[in-house]
Amino acid sequence: MSDRNNNYTIGWICAITTELVAAQAFLDERHEGPDYVSQNDDNIYTLGRVGKHNVVIAVLPDGEYGIASAASVARDMLHSFSNIRLGLMVGIGGGAPSKKHDIRLGDIVISDPSNGNGGVFQYDFGKTIQDRIFRTTGFLNKPPRVLLAAVSTLKAEYESDGHQYESAINEILEKKRRLRKKYIRPDPSSDRLYQSGVVHPIDEGASCMESCGNDPSTWVSRPERTEEDDSPTIHYGLIASANQLMKDAFVRDKLAAEKDVMCFEMEAAGLMNNFPCLVIRGICDYSDSHKNKEWQGYAAMMAAAYAKDFLCKIPPSRVEAEKRISEVLSG
Repeated sequence: MSDRNNNYTIGWICAITTELVAAQAFLDERHEGPDYVSQNDDNIYTLGRVGKHNVVIAVLPDGEYGIASAASVARDMLHSFSNIRLGLMVGIGGGAPSKKHDIRLGDIVISDPSNGNGGVFQYDFGKTIQDRIFRTTGFLNKPPRVLLAAVSTLKAEYESDGHQYESAINEILEKKRRLRKKYIRPDPSSDRLYQSGVVHPIDEGASCMESCGNDPSTWVSRPERTEEDDSPTIHYGLIASANQLMKDAFVRDKLAAEKDVMCFEMEAAGLMNNFPCLVIRGICDYSDSHKNKEWQGYAAMMAAAYAKDFLCKIPPSRVEAEKRISEVLSG
């Protein structure tokens, strides 16, 4: 392994190209590619610096999704960068809004342990018993304590002073104007949460505004956020992960009510037990049939903005005090 590879202690994983573009945009410094990559490693890497940390970023192969693919990318990363101590999974996800959690497009959900769970649970792994109730089994590890301490630090800071993500994103888009079309914040009027029983027509390529009508009675009524509210808002709680794309509002609502789920995605369950990390998801849709890509770019930028602020709260000496992930797994 190249000695230069040992300089990188933070592993950052993205699922899709949109997330990789956002991650690269928030690097304080871009480095040349690695001198050495293991023969057992199929990843292509972006290297750089965020704050005082050297980070290595990898993205899942184009067209590949899910838990196994994420686990494979993380495993390959550790073959080439054995000095990695901490991980991040940063990108987009589907929100699970409820009366308890006012989740909106562009918001962020952070995997935060509570109520006996580790912050992420795999909702398609379990058993069906005689009463025909599907019960999840297994346990996923929670993020390392140093990452959770940084979450608490940011949470306190934002509660007191708010965040500056909007201006940070706009500053990047001023420098990289070709990204503006896809990554700028969409018009807030396009953020519509439809009633659970309103289903987008199958194989209908038109927008919801055209296909699902413009009748406010089909939407969930939500108050406008005030100046005192952080917008976008950061939520902390349970992220549901599985090898399937959640597009069913009734299942979404059921899991939100039963498990207090805030977000759905397709990769994190493949990482938590073998790549200790924090999962950061920008909300780009509502996990229902009304999916579109309009909010994906902005949601990815929001997630990357949080990741950068987050890393800047962790002293490099604290990262060095952590065991190498490869040592933890081999031990």
